[in-house]
Amino acid sequence: MAASSLREPILDWYAEHNRDLPWRRPDATPWGILVSEIMLQQTPVIRVLPVWADWMERWPTPQALAQEPPGEAVRHWGRLGYPRRALNLHACARAITADHGGRVPSTYDELRALPGIGDYTAAAVASFAYGGSHAVLDTNVRRVLARAVRGEEYPPKATTAAERKLAESLLPPVGAPRWAVAVMELGALVCTARAPKCEQCPITARCAWRLAGRPAHAGPARVGQTYAGTDRQCRGRLLAVLREAYGPVPKEALDAVWDDHAQRERALDGLLDDGLAELLDDGTYRLPA
Repeated sequence: MAASSLREPILDWYAEHNRDLPWRRPDATPWGILVSEIMLQQTPVIRVLPVWADWMERWPTPQALAQEPPGEAVRHWGRLGYPRRALNLHACARAITADHGGRVPSTYDELRALPGIGDYTAAAVASFAYGGSHAVLDTNVRRVLARAVRGEEYPPKATTAAERKLAESLLPPVGAPRWAVAVMELGALVCTARAPKCEQCPITARCAWRLAGRPAHAGPARVGQTYAGTDRQCRGRLLAVLREAYGPVPKEALDAVWDDHAQRERALDGLLDDGLAELLDDGTYRLPA
C-alpha cells in the first residue's frame, strides 16, 4: 500500500474533524505539551483538560513547579490516577531547570534522558513542540496501523521493531508532526478499540482489516478494569486524605477511610515505597516534602 494512499485521506479527515485542544494550539509551550503528554497516559482527554488548565495556570514553566515540593504536584494531580506521574513531572521540572536552563530540551535523546520519560513521550514532545520527524507510537496510532496495514485487530502488547519500521516508512517528508497527531486522532475518535466506526473512517476502502472481514484476534483488547475494593481504590482513598490536608495527618484519619486493616496497611506501605507519602517521626503522614 502506497504511503500517500493513507496519508492524504487521513490528513484531509483531520483537517475537518480534529478537536480544539489547548496543547495543540499554536501558543502551546513545550512545557505545556510535555505536561499534557504525561497526563494523557492512560487517561481520557475529558478528565485531563481541567487538571492541565489548573497546572498551567499554577505552574506555567518548569521553574515554577521545580520551586515547589513534590507533594504539591501530587496534591494538584487530583484524581487523574497513577499519581507517580505527578512525581515524574516534578522530577522533570527540576532536571529541566537544573540541566537545561529551564527550557524543555528539543531533541529525542535529551528528552529521553529526563526522569520518567519513555520512547513515546520523547518522540511526541520532540515532534509536537519542536517539529521533529519521529514515529510517535501511542496506543491509538499502533491500533490504526495494525488494522489498516497489517490487517490485525490489535497491535502486539509491546511495540516491536517491525511496528516502528512501518511507522517510520509512513512519515511524510514534510509535516511529520501533523501526520502523527492526525493518525492519533483517528484512533481516538474513529478506529477505537472496542467499537470502531468503520463507516466513518477515511481509509475504510483501503483498510486491510476491514477488507479481510474484520477478523478477531486474541490480542491485547482493552477490557474494563475492576476498581471497587481493590488496593488501587484503597490507595486512592488514603492519598485523597493526604491531598486534602495541608499538614501532617494522624494515622487515625487514614484508618477511618478503609475498614480492611491488612489491605489498608499494604496500600499505605505502597504509597510510602512509591514516594507518594512520608511517615514523620511523630507517627503522622504527609505528602512528600
